Amino acid sequence: MTLAERRLLRLFRSLPEAKQASLLDFAEFLQVREIPEPEAVSLTPLSIERPAQESVVKAIKRLRETYPMLDRAKLIHETSALMSQHLVQGRTALEVINDLEALFARHFQTLQNPQ
Repeated sequence: MTLAERRLLRLFRSLPEAKQASLLDFAEFLQVREIPEPEAVSLTPLSIERPAQESVVKAIKRLRETYPMLDRAKLIHETSALMSQHLVQGRTALEVINDLEALFARHFQTLQNPQ
């Protein structure tokens, strides 16, 4: 325990119960208000090999890991449409995965070269 932690604990213990609750409320307020540092995200696609047998769902997960710099919200509509084509319209997983790979690559290119 650090010196500051011991000091805080000593102060906390010296307070009446109502003020201890207030101190905890304030600490929680400060903790929630703290803006976390954004995680460092690779700006180049990761090299994750495509398995020989892969489901559409696993391909989406793989592509999200391959392209962590892409905004998922911008991909959700097209990704969902391709998933529906597979589930509802019966397109093969291979065709849909090929289209998903092209979709992610296209979004990456747009990110690299905004027009």
